[in-house]
Order: sequence, then C-alpha cells, then structure tokens
Amino acid sequence: MRRACVAALASASLLAPATTAAAREAQIVPVPVCDYDWRAGTWHIKQLIRCAARRWDSPGTPGQAISVARCESNLNPHAFNSGGYAGLFQQSTGYWPGRAEQWGQDDRSVFNGRANIIVSVRMAHAAGSWSPWVGCG
Repeated sequence: MRRACVAALASASLLAPATTAAAREAQIVPVPVCDYDWRAGTWHIKQLIRCAARRWDSPGTPGQAISVARCESNLNPHAFNSGGYAGLFQQSTGYWPGRAEQWGQDDRSVFNGRANIIVSVRMAHAAGSWSPWVGCG
C-alpha cells in the first residue's frame, strides 16, 4: 500500500511541473498590455487603471477602480503606511510577493505602479467586488 502511494505521488509530481508551467504561462501579462508609463504622472496612472479595469473586467466601472486607488493612496504609487501597506492600491507588503507571482507580476515591487494596478484589478475581478479594500471599495 505504501509503495502504491509513493508511486502515485511520484508520478503526480512528474506531471505537476508541466501543469504548473502551463498555468504560470497563462498568468504572465505581456508588457504591451496597458502600456502606459505610470511614472509620467496622474493622468497616465488613471489611463493605466482604466485600461486594466476594462481588460480584466473589474467590478463596477473603471471609474470605481480609480476611486479605490484615490481613496487608498491619493493616486500615489509610492504611498506607504506603517501598517505594512504600500503602493497605489495599498497592497499588503507581506502578501505582495505571492500575489505578484499569482497575477503575473513576479519580481516587481509593490511600488511599481503598473504591477500594483494589474494585481489589484485582477484580485478585485476574482473576488467579484472591491470589498477587500475595506472602506474604499
């Protein structure tokens, strides 16, 4: 019985990397998608939020996504609070690495405006609302 379990686990682990790689490939966001330079100012940040909200069908309107970011950070990509939240949508710095990887923005800082927007909009889409942003959603 034990050998059968070990064999089943071993064969499953051989298949897992291919499945994981395929899933990972589907999560990657190509750079040309919503390619606004968020460093160029508030207008560009708003355009990027609108684009991402349309692309990933965020709950509500693109204007609602902008309102959440304005409420959270006053549209400041470098915003930080002592509770450990940072960026445009005030993402938890403790959870950021996993979220960034899950939503195709791994190796990008929470202070990267484009990454913060894409991760946040995709999270809101998955949740079906902006409710994770308590008080702003």
